[in-house]
Amino acid sequence: MKKRAIIFFLATLFAKSPVFASDISLSIGAGGSVGGFFTRYWIAAEGEKSGQPLKIDAKQNMDQFHYGLYAFIDATYAELSISARNGVNSYKETVDMSIFSSPSVLTGSGWDTVLAFCFLGKYPIRLSNRSTIFPMAGAEYQFCLRQKRTDIDGSVYDRTDGLIERDKDGKPFGLDDWNALWLHIGGGVDFALAENSYLRCVLLYSIRTMTSYESKNLDYIKSDAGDPNPRMGGLASGPSLRISVGYKL
Repeated sequence: MKKRAIIFFLATLFAKSPVFASDISLSIGAGGSVGGFFTRYWIAAEGEKSGQPLKIDAKQNMDQFHYGLYAFIDATYAELSISARNGVNSYKETVDMSIFSSPSVLTGSGWDTVLAFCFLGKYPIRLSNRSTIFPMAGAEYQFCLRQKRTDIDGSVYDRTDGLIERDKDGKPFGLDDWNALWLHIGGGVDFALAENSYLRCVLLYSIRTMTSYESKNLDYIKSDAGDPNPRMGGLASGPSLRISVGYKL
């Protein structure tokens, strides 16, 4: 009985709190986004090939800027969005193999396009009649639609055509090898523009998990070096800014 009384008291308190006073409402909106991320990965392997000891140290540094459009549905404590983004990057890949006197260094530019679905939980805190802030956290899954790069001679090639890049079995990579799961954390603010419309600004910092492309590269090194347990480390992360206009239904 006492437990029920406490629960009832807390429920009444939350219901009367300014933070929880408003009912869950739906709104829709659309806008644009800009951002970037930085990839720093390394792979190290030691094994044997053709009866000779082989040591491989590989590094990848990539910096990307991306931009796009997105649309969202908001339910006060959650936001679901779909977005399409283009990215342009500069990269440097270094492979140092003990059987060669000097490392191989490849630099160039790349382009990609992704379609992404994102779910963010949010906790709105009303500052005034016109402004509300909210911390956010969630996840996003990206489907890769395009992957292009510059070759050594500066020409642009499709990374899925199998002419330049292949996995350990000699098969071309598929676009789904670059599909990616991102984890987001950040916050935003809504400014009321009119009775049912508002301006939303969201700043997120994101971390990407390993892609199938990276996993297959690890398998390639494992096979090439004869090392059953190559080591891999690194991080792909970066900030993004989203600005949109929403309309309360």
